[in-house]
Amino acid sequence: MIAHAQTLFAAGVIFIILLAVTALYCILVSRNLIRMLIGLELLVKAVTLLIALAGYLGGHMALAQTMIITMIVIEVVVIAVAAGIVIGAHRHNHSLDVRTLRNLKG
Repeated sequence: MIAHAQTLFAAGVIFIILLAVTALYCILVSRNLIRMLIGLELLVKAVTLLIALAGYLGGHMALAQTMIITMIVIEVVVIAVAAGIVIGAHRHNHSLDVRTLRNLKG
């Protein structure tokens, strides 16, 4: 049983790290606002998987599930507000490029 838990932990951590690195790359390198939102979603999903893995291996699945559900609710609100801001920026600038947001100054 311990070998199974170690294998699950190693595979889970590797996948979570790859997902987080992909998300950070998507957020930091991309200049498209939609791709940045997708990167934010991926980063939140990596944290969600990390919480689920920690809850499973620690034997506290009820606590992990509660935290995950709370996190999903907060994530939906944040993404909905961010998508509204992206839509407003697109209507104003007719572009999803981050560099065009400099036109909104003053």
